[in-house]
Amino acid sequence: MLRYTLMRLGIFAGCLVVVWGAVYSGIFPRGFGESNGLWMLLLSLVLSAPISWVVLRKERDRASVRIVNKVDRMKANLEANRSQEDLADDSARAQGQAG
Repeated sequence: MLRYTLMRLGIFAGCLVVVWGAVYSGIFPRGFGESNGLWMLLLSLVLSAPISWVVLRKERDRASVRIVNKVDRMKANLEANRSQEDLADDSARAQGQAG
């Protein structure tokens, strides 16, 4: 997951550099007044989102598989703990009824 996040930040940083160059060269318009920095950040975010969606598809799928496997392991461990508690409870009740 860290790898995906770093790759996503890298794409955003690349878009930010491209947008910064385009704004200061006059290709893209500047923001109103003091909003130029915010304008460049928002435009970079809008441009990087679809690029990340397409370029990082395989990495996102790998991260998803890892997360699903981890959740499945946690569910199995939880179920094993529950069954151990049930066995301990049943044996304690059986001893209580026998005594």
